[in-house]
Amino acid sequence: MKAIRLPADHPPVAAKRIGVLLVNLGTPDGTDYWPMRRYLREFLSDRRVIEWPRAVWYPILHGIVLNTRPKKSGAAYDKIWNRELNESPLRTFTRAQAERLAAELAAEAHVTVDWAMRYGKPSIADRLARLASEGCERILIFPLYPQYSASTTATVNDKAFEALMTMRWQPAIRTVPPYYDEPVYIDALAESIERKLADLDFEPEVVIASYHGIPQSYFRNGDPYHCHCQKTSRLLAERLGWPKGRLITTFQSRFGPEEWLQPYTDATVRRLGDEGVKRIAVLNPGFVSDCLETLEEIGEQNAEFFREHGGEKFAHIPCLNDSALGMRVISTLVLRELQGWV
Repeated sequence: MKAIRLPADHPPVAAKRIGVLLVNLGTPDGTDYWPMRRYLREFLSDRRVIEWPRAVWYPILHGIVLNTRPKKSGAAYDKIWNRELNESPLRTFTRAQAERLAAELAAEAHVTVDWAMRYGKPSIADRLARLASEGCERILIFPLYPQYSASTTATVNDKAFEALMTMRWQPAIRTVPPYYDEPVYIDALAESIERKLADLDFEPEVVIASYHGIPQSYFRNGDPYHCHCQKTSRLLAERLGWPKGRLITTFQSRFGPEEWLQPYTDATVRRLGDEGVKRIAVLNPGFVSDCLETLEEIGEQNAEFFREHGGEKFAHIPCLNDSALGMRVISTLVLRELQGWV
């Protein structure tokens, strides 16, 4: 077959490739006031995250929240900051997940793996443009959220398709669906729990599965997140063979005056201490990687709450992160969603 010769002035043509883009929530670039303010402004300006009318929310955001919360949030981030790489753990783990996935897919020479953040850097738009420039005519976008919520999965997809609107030559796009009940995910969670509990010097009386919360109004408007979380917990307890009541589902990280999904994690931890429970463990099945909400809010704040109310032993079970178990989940789902492309 005769090779096609391009005109001398023709733009370079990259070899056809397939892209995989892992996307997590986001991270500030630093713990000081201005990096935190930039991050919080982008995050809290998202209409998927705060659904209040702009006329009501923006005066609060710009008049109060962005003047007070950066310092408080920066102090919390500073406690868990990866000082070796000068970045948040979420950035460290997400990069590692992309690198390990790329290594696993190395046999597929025409697959490129990259990573992005919904808020902060690297942005979804920048990484989609980079993948396209490298010849990726088909891209799989993987929002790293096991349970679906409009404020997480949907806003990642929104931003991705918003970026596509600026492209003259758009790649074909697939997105990974929520995987809250996938056997590979449930098995990985169960194995990680069993390993952690086996290493403890105590037996927890209660294990708490703490998920990030959303306002009750979002649930009433049709968001399936609460149902996804409850099913994950039920399947996990069944997989572990635990009796009813051994695993408790709670919700954390509420913000603002609205009522959020309940029971609240911090209130539950305090209640258990008041009721005489001395030993508990907490895991975060809704978080793919450890971050501020798991390391600082659960591992430090809630541990302190429990001890203040009479508790004695507290363990935080790490997220799957870039462990072999965690990568088994990611690679299994990616390979499934790439069927027909590779």
